[in-house]
Parts: sequence; structure tokens; C-alpha cells
Amino acid sequence: MTAPRFDEVVHAPNRLRICSMLSRMTEVEFAAIREGLGVSDSVLSKQLKALEDAGYLTVRKSPLEGRTRTWAALTDTGRAAFAGHVAELKRLAEGIE
Repeated sequence: MTAPRFDEVVHAPNRLRICSMLSRMTEVEFAAIREGLGVSDSVLSKQLKALEDAGYLTVRKSPLEGRTRTWAALTDTGRAAFAGHVAELKRLAEGIE
């Protein structure tokens, strides 16, 4: 079981949503994340960079059909941070001190 732990990096709304998307999959393509969040490329890049700098996410670039595609994936550390943050939010929502 994951220990509840509030995580300021994960808590930002777009980063929380990114972690939620990535927690269910091995990796997700940049465009799919962007469309899911309804944000611009620059906004998404900034949020991915914050998660990557914290060690919560890896970014992989690969060529496909003449274009470079960017893929994001949560690291084990990122998965643990997200799980701990969600557990803490549930604990707070239930009013458990």
C-alpha cells in the first residue's frame, strides 16, 4: 500500500492530469496528451519539463513518417509520487487527520 504524501510537483492541475493519463499506460504521445488537456504545445512542454526535472517522467523522441514524435512515460518514482499524492487527496477528502 502506498503511503499518503502530498506532492507539490504532482499537485498542479495539468501535471496531476498528465500523471493520471500516464499512470494507466506505458507511454503516451505528446499530441494525445496535449489534446486530452486542451492546452498549447508550449504549456504542455513546460509541464512535462517540470515532471521530468523532478525525475517523475521520461521523454523519448522517435522518428515516424518523416516527423519526430515525442512520447512521455512515468518513471517508477513518478508512479509512486502520483500514487502517494492520490492517497493523500483521498485521505484529506475523507477528513482523516
